[in-house]
Amino acid sequence: MKILLIMPYPRKRDSSYFGRGIAPCLSLQQIAALIPDNFDVDIVDERIEKPNYFGDYDLVGISCMTYNSFRAYDLADAFCKRGIKVVLGGYHPTVMFSEAKKQADSVVIGEAENTWPELLKDFNNGKLKPFYFSKKHVDPELIPAAFHNIEKYKNQRVESIQASRGCPIGCKFCAMQNIEGKRFRARPIGNVINELENIDKKHVFFTDASLTINPNFSKDLFKEMRNLDKRFTGMGNVNIPLKDKDFLKLASEAGCGLWLVGLESFSQNTIDSMGKTTNKIGEYKKAIDNFHDYGIKVIGSFIFGFDSDEKDVFKNTFESIKEMDIDIAEFNILTPLPGTYIFKQFEQENRLLTKDWSKYTDDGGEIVFQPKNMSPEELLEGVKYIYGKFNSFSNNIDKLIKYKKLNIFNIFRVIDKYFNN
Repeated sequence: MKILLIMPYPRKRDSSYFGRGIAPCLSLQQIAALIPDNFDVDIVDERIEKPNYFGDYDLVGISCMTYNSFRAYDLADAFCKRGIKVVLGGYHPTVMFSEAKKQADSVVIGEAENTWPELLKDFNNGKLKPFYFSKKHVDPELIPAAFHNIEKYKNQRVESIQASRGCPIGCKFCAMQNIEGKRFRARPIGNVINELENIDKKHVFFTDASLTINPNFSKDLFKEMRNLDKRFTGMGNVNIPLKDKDFLKLASEAGCGLWLVGLESFSQNTIDSMGKTTNKIGEYKKAIDNFHDYGIKVIGSFIFGFDSDEKDVFKNTFESIKEMDIDIAEFNILTPLPGTYIFKQFEQENRLLTKDWSKYTDDGGEIVFQPKNMSPEELLEGVKYIYGKFNSFSNNIDKLIKYKKLNIFNIFRVIDKYFNN
């Protein structure tokens, strides 16, 4: 029996976009780990390759978000026409399961660990059900190690891993609770360490919603990681690094070089409106300085388009980023994903401009709702403005001067980045 697992990618991009620094799709690796050895499993990530539509497959599983759901539906249709059974799962099918069922033979709703074993049994017996609901969140002790070290990904520098699931914070724009829920669930540290030891690559990325939800768990994990000789990027909120330097010390000793922080905004009104209780604007600078004290660079993530955002938010945000010495910044457009509070609000207020899911990306391509204090075009141009300012030649040179790293080698790196961006 042969199973094909696909992560769709709708845009026409050169394969170099995937890059050596981007990790393979962890959700597919986790599903592959649930499949018994008597099945032959092939994983296709469309960021680097296209599926073989004429392969000798018995079952196709497709995991998708909202932005790539239409591409997932096209893929499902292509395989269904060949008489191959297709299963859809992931964030979007979990919320829009009736929509997804129109495109596939079966839909997995929620976490796969509780449903895939039953699904495979039914498939073998020729009795595949239309829906497989995960009625409870999986016991973290039962989350298997993902299927790593895939040959086709040998040139990628990074592998992903997950130490915990669930987030109690509940930001109004976030879709994570739709699958992982509100309760923080930590995997046994020994299981995480064993998985890390079996990953060939030196660099790993923790996909956990936040490694700061339970700092004691994370600190115990970091202690066990100290002798693994790994370098890792983590994600977490700004409140713990502000007050717990032991957390940062242990993270640094474990190999943390980058930390992604959802700063989101420099307006406290905006922060409060999105329900992000961990963020206090007045604490940002001290927390970032604490990261730097332990040699950890900060990736600040920002979102634009909230109802409290005025037209000057882009200029003000750029100035604050420079003032606070944020090393890397990513700029996102508010995307009202189905199943989130913000989607329901905008739908009730008739502010959704489209339900073409392929436009529901946060990377600056489309605006899918009517902002309150600016036009969609002004929001899009504002994000392009701040992206250009932050990544400009002059700003990169300013950072080199500030950090006393202005040398010919680094100048050439900036030039190369500027002309090849």
